[in-house]
Amino acid sequence: MENKKHYLFTSEVVSPGHPDKCADIIADSIVDKLIIGDSKSRVASEVFVAGRHVVIGGEVTSHTNMTTEDYTKLVHDALAKIGYNGNPYFSKQECLHPEDLEVQVLLNRQSPDINQGVDQEDGETGAGDQGIMFGYADCETKNFMPSAITYARILMEKVYKYALENPDKLGVDIKTQVTMDYFTKENFENSKPQKIDTIVVSAPCVASMNIDEVRKLIQTLIDDADLPKDMYNKNNCTIHINPTGKYVSHSSLHDSGLTGRKLIVDSFGGYSPIGGGAQSSKDYTKVDRSGLYAARYIAKHIVAAKLATKCVVQISYAIGVAKPTSIAVDTYGTHTSLDDDQLSTFIEDNFALTPNWITKKFNLDKPSNDTFLYADVAARGQVGQEDYPWEQLDNLPLFEKLKA
Repeated sequence: MENKKHYLFTSEVVSPGHPDKCADIIADSIVDKLIIGDSKSRVASEVFVAGRHVVIGGEVTSHTNMTTEDYTKLVHDALAKIGYNGNPYFSKQECLHPEDLEVQVLLNRQSPDINQGVDQEDGETGAGDQGIMFGYADCETKNFMPSAITYARILMEKVYKYALENPDKLGVDIKTQVTMDYFTKENFENSKPQKIDTIVVSAPCVASMNIDEVRKLIQTLIDDADLPKDMYNKNNCTIHINPTGKYVSHSSLHDSGLTGRKLIVDSFGGYSPIGGGAQSSKDYTKVDRSGLYAARYIAKHIVAAKLATKCVVQISYAIGVAKPTSIAVDTYGTHTSLDDDQLSTFIEDNFALTPNWITKKFNLDKPSNDTFLYADVAARGQVGQEDYPWEQLDNLPLFEKLKA
């Protein structure tokens, strides 16, 4: 008899071509440019993309000199890399074309009231703001990320790559969504997904394609996306491809974009609480960014060491103060040898988690083509990519000792 039980959970992902992601990528391209030129740059530059306009605002203090022309070129280069490079298969009414862009720069210097607490006389770095950050991990996938957002990312990357390589077919403003079926709440609580229940993909196509052709193409990409065979069976999965019908007009011409509006997409797909601030647009002293990386690093080690099936780590900071104001571990009752109180104490005793410690640990003041770029992180997600410094399990032996 067919199993009729359902316990569903859904995560979505957007491509770099989504206007919100365009704003994030432009903002982090600024962070890269300024920090590469001056590792002590202080950056908090928000970006708003609307129609043919890009507005850059916020605060910057840096010895890297940037003119309005430099910022304009940076915006053009970032959008061209994303895929908005004058694609002739979409008209100027259907899609953003770079030659039509107007860039406005409204940047001020960082307040000295903040700076006096961040760059301290003893060489310590105080947190660039107050706030809370959450890092999460579970055992659902090989990289200790939740399944729904992992598979939604796989699908997005597959369709986005095809769009970049075939601009005569698809545009780059893409959204994907995956619903996992755990069958029971108990399975969900113990990180045991059973199958992919529903897939949603929306991708713009050129005007000459009909909707049946688009759906057939994207179905082929879904089937080719290397989703786990024990999770994906297209004959037992609800699939919605461009469910409203033909989708041609896209980009910021038809949907504005703003820095920091995709926090759940950037982190854990709704499986975990999220902190109070965005990551993109900020330098490494801003703990909204660096604190997330540290919390994810800790949570991933706890799960990888089999000290818990799933784990969330909360860290909080006060502006101008280096040491966290609190550290809390919650394993949702899945802990093994140590309980949550003991794990929290262990983290506090063994990891400084000051902005200086986090920066040095992950080389956050040294973005480069050879290590990582913040703009690439903005495009791919702030966590969950195996090549990021904060995803490395280099402290695993320390955590595994706790099983004894």
